[in-house]
Amino acid sequence: MNQKKRKSHYHADMLSVEDAREKILSKFKTLNPIQINILESVGSVISENIISEINVPPLDNSAMDGYAVIKNDLLKADDENIIYLDVIEEIPAGTIPKLSLSPGQASRIMTGAPIPSGSDAVVPFEDTNELENNDKNKIGIKISVKNLENIRKKSEDIKKGSVIIKKGSLITSATVGVMASIGREKVSVIRKPIIGILSTGNELLEPGEKNQDGKIYNSNTYTLSSLVTEFGATPLIQKHALDKVEDLEKKLAKLKDVDLIVTSAGVSKGDYDIVKDVLDKNGDINLWSVNMRPAKPLAFGIITIDGKKIPLLGVPGNPVSAMIAFEKFGRYAIDKMKGKPLRNRPIIKANLESDIINHDGRRLYSRVKVIVDSSSKIIAVPIKNQSSGVLTSMHEANGLAICPSDIDILKKGEKIDVEMFNWNENISDILNNEE
Repeated sequence: MNQKKRKSHYHADMLSVEDAREKILSKFKTLNPIQINILESVGSVISENIISEINVPPLDNSAMDGYAVIKNDLLKADDENIIYLDVIEEIPAGTIPKLSLSPGQASRIMTGAPIPSGSDAVVPFEDTNELENNDKNKIGIKISVKNLENIRKKSEDIKKGSVIIKKGSLITSATVGVMASIGREKVSVIRKPIIGILSTGNELLEPGEKNQDGKIYNSNTYTLSSLVTEFGATPLIQKHALDKVEDLEKKLAKLKDVDLIVTSAGVSKGDYDIVKDVLDKNGDINLWSVNMRPAKPLAFGIITIDGKKIPLLGVPGNPVSAMIAFEKFGRYAIDKMKGKPLRNRPIIKANLESDIINHDGRRLYSRVKVIVDSSSKIIAVPIKNQSSGVLTSMHEANGLAICPSDIDILKKGEKIDVEMFNWNENISDILNNEE
């Protein structure tokens, strides 16, 4: 073990990531259900048990284009002993058979069409002489068949009266398909949270505006809004607020109907910033130091806007800090409001490519690119510039190497924990083999 333990260095004034998250989540609850079209429901949590009022399939039906037959007629059929049957009708999909089969008879049938009475198997077209046969009243069968071969049985997928989707399930594309298969057009789900996004600062320009000396473009609003969408909520963006009380209050007033407000910048305890004054004036907001790097300064509490009490999460202004703070706290709040289980990012083991120094005793989340080397080892390569202002480092990284607060250094060659945003098939294959 190469890790170097730090001598007792406890930050008594700092909250752990877990304690801060617990405090934040205690102020949220699952939102109310709403009825929406099933096409809009992917990613939502269902708020009712779905009980089928029909059987799926509703009747025995054909799994192939071919001929409905009686299996005992074909016990000796093969390529050299073609057995001829009388064709008594054609059954397109969506129609009900008119005639029952008797021995020596067949019905031409399309995929999904109901099986005629008396039939117990379907022979595909390719196993008949249909292409060379000129007599449409006869068909030559070249194979024997088993009982129920190429027949989908009534209710083999869904039985009438059964609970097919349980309350609390996360709706996927397959869930939508199942609901459609029983004729459901609408479904009751926990509504998506609406998250207000507001960056602050006189120095900010919006993308599309002409660049000016001394100004920077407002990336935080766009990054945070994209994260909100990625995590399954709806962002409501306000143009950045100037460092003026009147402008900040005006912008906040436009967020009176959201479920959470996320501000960026103005949460460092030592900074002079009107954000803290406005938040303190209009609500019960706490400024915290969290035992993590990046994103130590954090604000959280309840702000009152037009008589409504709304949770507010204030993240740092540095772009990387803003992203990681929202990742560690905002994402979980969205999950709780949506009624989803709170899930951590997957953590994998990776071999560290170069040292990671933890110089101040906080839990360090170091941006890394996880790759597979030529010997099929999973390698964590630290991004060179770990400054919290270097947003490209988050673009280059696919995970965060975790260095505990009591560790001074993670050394090259160590196996370390990496919290993953995403990974490719090569990494998945190795992880599956290790299991």
